[in-house]
Amino acid sequence: MADVIVEIVGLSESECGPFPCDETRSCGLEVCYPSNRMMDAISALRDELKKEYGDRVEVQLTIIDEAVPDYVRTLIEERQPPIPMILVNGRLTSIGRISFPLIKEEVDYALEEA
Repeated sequence: MADVIVEIVGLSESECGPFPCDETRSCGLEVCYPSNRMMDAISALRDELKKEYGDRVEVQLTIIDEAVPDYVRTLIEERQPPIPMILVNGRLTSIGRISFPLIKEEVDYALEEA
């Protein structure tokens, strides 16, 4: 079982973040450029986290197109986070985009706490 669960919550046609892809790749992901699609970015993120942490980190996807789980509804009502939402071990982060360096920081923090 993984030590850290990274959950991405969004719509199936969501973009990977609030800014369009560009050649600077500040998100640290290459293979999803230039689609700007959340689904492509999640796949790239999963690959990078697997390289970095092996089986210690798992990436889960929660699509809210047709149904919103209660815990996600509560987060939206209380915090109005941007889509995609990034949760690490169930804790909402302030990242608001799929970014390997930023998510890696959160994963490292979660591993230190474990």
